[in-house]
Amino acid sequence: MKIAIKYGLIITAVVVVWVVVIRFLLNVEPDSKVHLIAPLLFNVTAILAILQGMRARKNELGGNLRFKEGIKTGMGISLVYALSACLFFVIEFVVAGPKLLMSEAGAQEGPMWKVAAFAYGGLFVGSLVFGLIYSTLIAFFLARRLPRDSNEVI
Repeated sequence: MKIAIKYGLIITAVVVVWVVVIRFLLNVEPDSKVHLIAPLLFNVTAILAILQGMRARKNELGGNLRFKEGIKTGMGISLVYALSACLFFVIEFVVAGPKLLMSEAGAQEGPMWKVAAFAYGGLFVGSLVFGLIYSTLIAFFLARRLPRDSNEVI
């Protein structure tokens, strides 16, 4: 659990720093080309955090990381990231107001509660879905392989 918290919060820290620096300190407009970097930065950070988290878990287990254990570790990291990032954006909404949320696509089309629900829900579900994809791929390469003649059940 410590691994999930540590690496999940690292991803969230990158998101927080990005939002604070780009949107609040530099005051970059929502339609700026700079925002094209954000998805790449966040996904690379998530991949690296899940990779490092699985390596840490593998070391804890003495080098015997199984595929299922790798998936659980990666999903734990993704869950911590999803929850903490949503919490950050809720706090940001309460403190700074709807300025950031209004820059979301379709923000002008409905009531604020609906825009917020879709934005936070999309962030949460998207983080978990991508976390599952990244965890599966990384666990495939890091997990211990069983010999062909093994009777061990996975």
